[in-house]
Amino acid sequence: MLLQLTQPNPLFDDLSCALEAKMGRKPILPTYVLGVGLTKFIKPRGKVDYTELGFEAGIKALLDAQVTYDDVDQGIACYCYGDSTCGQRVFYQFGMTKIPIYNVNNNCSTGSTGLHMAREMVGHGAADCVMVVGFEKMFPGSLQSFFSDRTNPTSTTVEMMKQTRGITNAPGAAQMFGNAGREYMERHGAKPEDFAEIARINHAHSGRNPYSQFQHEYTLDEILSSPKIHDPLTKLQCCPTSDGGASAIIVSDSFLAARPHLRSQAIQIAGQCLATDADSLFNRSSISLMGFDMTKYAAKTALAEAGLSAQDVTVCELHDCFSANEMITLDALGLSEPGKAHEMVRKGDITYGGKCVVNPSGGLISKGHPLGATGIAQCAELVWQLRGWADNRLVRGAKVALQHNLGLGGAVVCTVYKRADGKSNLDVASPPKVGYNPAVEARGFTRKQVDQVRSHKARSEWALGETQNQVESRF
Repeated sequence: MLLQLTQPNPLFDDLSCALEAKMGRKPILPTYVLGVGLTKFIKPRGKVDYTELGFEAGIKALLDAQVTYDDVDQGIACYCYGDSTCGQRVFYQFGMTKIPIYNVNNNCSTGSTGLHMAREMVGHGAADCVMVVGFEKMFPGSLQSFFSDRTNPTSTTVEMMKQTRGITNAPGAAQMFGNAGREYMERHGAKPEDFAEIARINHAHSGRNPYSQFQHEYTLDEILSSPKIHDPLTKLQCCPTSDGGASAIIVSDSFLAARPHLRSQAIQIAGQCLATDADSLFNRSSISLMGFDMTKYAAKTALAEAGLSAQDVTVCELHDCFSANEMITLDALGLSEPGKAHEMVRKGDITYGGKCVVNPSGGLISKGHPLGATGIAQCAELVWQLRGWADNRLVRGAKVALQHNLGLGGAVVCTVYKRADGKSNLDVASPPKVGYNPAVEARGFTRKQVDQVRSHKARSEWALGETQNQVESRF
């Protein structure tokens, strides 16, 4: 017997409605991603510390941007698992230049929240160059809560799930997103095979991404027959916990104008929205409970700011923590017609040769999910795509990219990217200056390169300690 469900609130069905939320806001100045850097995403075994992950990603981003740490006006550190001021511990390894450093925790949307903060700073004239570094050293197994002596911030969400769908022994996040998948099947006719196909595609994509935690491809039958977690989800439809780091350098138009030789590699943040939940969160719908309406709102707002619609998007990195969330997010972002995301999947429209390539990186399901780094890693993939550097997985002809990063509790960031020079990725940006293509090779750096980008005014070898040696030992 199906539950009687309240329909999700049809918020902001027009682009004009989304724009109303920004009325009265000062116009934001052009803002660009100039450099990105990634570590490999690895299984959490406690062997690599966050200081190493942040340092490796940050050095790579500085090298990619062809700037030094002395050019950085403000720093933003993104992580969920760690003591206060882990950000300073990471950033001091680059230099001790007295700049403001912010520590950000916004659940699984932490990395993109840092990117949003950076864009706000640069776009409103508070800085010309902001460095964002995300890192996470996680624990094996499912996500855990560490504060049992106080109210969990998602307790109202869990209680609503308990009242509407009940509680099982499965991991909590798998239950919540799995229930959203069940509701999508009940309301729209999706089948378990549709969710498994999403996972199959993501695993197939990740084999071309040298940073992915998983590189193995699976058949649809193998995904369906893997251990059941919570219907319709099997193990291979669930993202793993991961250790990893990612970094991005965000700059102003004036910063870029002073370095015209870098314009072809600069990717404009053409539209962006950080949103939190609507009151429909608690309308007793399992889909609404996973932030459907805030995703819908954030996507429409970001696309409207960029002067685009979802139909203009040919490459997208979205938050596929579970295959069920990719299904409902295809719908919420407007990439599919309402209630027809499963038909989009069946037509092959989420992979190469289809309407929009979703998660060319392999997504969270196969690339991995180090919480603080995830949103910045999505950004890196889309930057490489738009530059035309992602040779082995290029979405040919892409001019516009869309990013979606979700955290329960809740927050979502949707970001629209374009080339600063207005060209498509068939016109390849200036080649990398690090001696290899970081989009297709996960390699290290030399001591000379590190010396080149660390602060020349105020560096501390005491702050760096053994980190550089430890990072080099993994190369």
